[in-house]
Formats: sequence, C-alpha cells, structure tokens
Amino acid sequence: MADRYSFSLTTFSPSGKLVQIEHALNAVAQGVTSVGIKATNGIVIATEKKTPSFLVDDETQEKVTLISPNIGMVYSGMGPDARVLVDKARKSAQEYKQVYHEEPPTAILVKEIASVMQEFTQSGGVRPFGVSLLIAGFDETGPTLYQVDPSGAFWAWKASAIGKNMVNAKTFLEKRYNETMEIEDAVHTAILTLKEGFEGQMTESTIEIGVAQIVEVTSQEGVKSKVGRFKKLNAPEIKDYLANIA
Repeated sequence: MADRYSFSLTTFSPSGKLVQIEHALNAVAQGVTSVGIKATNGIVIATEKKTPSFLVDDETQEKVTLISPNIGMVYSGMGPDARVLVDKARKSAQEYKQVYHEEPPTAILVKEIASVMQEFTQSGGVRPFGVSLLIAGFDETGPTLYQVDPSGAFWAWKASAIGKNMVNAKTFLEKRYNETMEIEDAVHTAILTLKEGFEGQMTESTIEIGVAQIVEVTSQEGVKSKVGRFKKLNAPEIKDYLANIA
C-alpha cells in the first residue's frame, strides 16, 4: 500500500520530509546534466541537448533561455514545467522594468522564481515543479550564478551542476575550478564537465551554452556605456570551442 503521506503536498511525513519534493528531485536527477560556472568577468551555463528521435527538428528544442537582456536560465528535469517558470520569470522581469525603468537585478528575479516554486509545495491540488534551475545574470553587483530547487530553496554558487550526472560533474568542477578563471576558461571547463558523462558524440548541435558578461552599448544619443548582457552561443562559436578542446 502506498504511503499516504506521498499523496499530500502539504503534509509532512513522520520523518519530517515532504515526500513529493523528494519525488520532484528524482525527476530532476533523470534530466540531462546542466552546469554553471562563475568567472571573474561573467557567467557560463551549459547543458546537454538531446532529442527523443533523430526525426525531431532539434532547432525547435531550447534549454538555455533568455529571461531578460542581462539574465539567462538553464534547467534539468521536466521541460513543460521549465516552460511555465520561464514564462513567469519573463513576466516578472517585464514588470520590474516597467516600474523601475531598468533591467532586474539577478537576485530579485531569483527570489521571484523561488517564491513561485515554494508556493507549489504547499498549495492544494498542485505538485512541486519537477525541475532545478541554474540562473546566470550580470547586473551592477557583477556576475552571479544561482541554483533554484523544486522546494523553492536557492543558493548562489561559484560553480554547480544539476541533472543526471550532477555528482560526478560537481566532483570534476571541484578539481578544475579556480576563482581567477575568465570566460574563455569557464566555457572550456563547462564543456569538459559535460563531456565527463556525455553519451554519444558531443557536437555543436548536442550542447547549448549561454554566457552573461559585460558588453559595450551605444544609446540613441550616441553615449557609450558598459552593461551586463546574456547571450546564447551560436553553433559556429560552440564548434570553435569544441575544436580547441579536441
């Protein structure tokens, strides 16, 4: 007979655990591996990109997503759940910009997303989100990397991994990470971390990489300034990085 506590989101088991959150974490652990690395001049997030069949158009699949011009996100776990959180995050970013006329700080957006995920752990008729997120952003405080779990808990990390191979990936990151690495080194380290548990051939179409860093922009008045921006690397850029590693 099933444990009656496993069917209630708002009821603790006698051991003090919310069993549905553990189930959600199991869903995350079945997702493909994603990694995030903080560099001195930016943040790198990367993930495996696998399709259920070679007949699927892989260009329609996106795991590294833009939330606002300065913030990006990657997930491990259930894609449909991640899509809902991406929509909510983008809406929160737009609301912040409408009120304050600037892009949201990474920490503020992370708290908004974490609050949504936490709310789904204690509301009737819903279940926790079956995803963990790595959120990378660059604002006036500098580059920051956050991990958000199904419980709504979040932490700032120097480097982290989520998904199926996260234990081995974190072990690899602990050996390779150093606080003086820059974006180029961080991208190489992210690729090598994914390669540790990668199944099949790693190509520019089987991984996704996003980078948050400082760029120079010119306003309509011709004034130049440096701001944080997030972008996804395109296939030729990823191919160049892979060629340098091979």
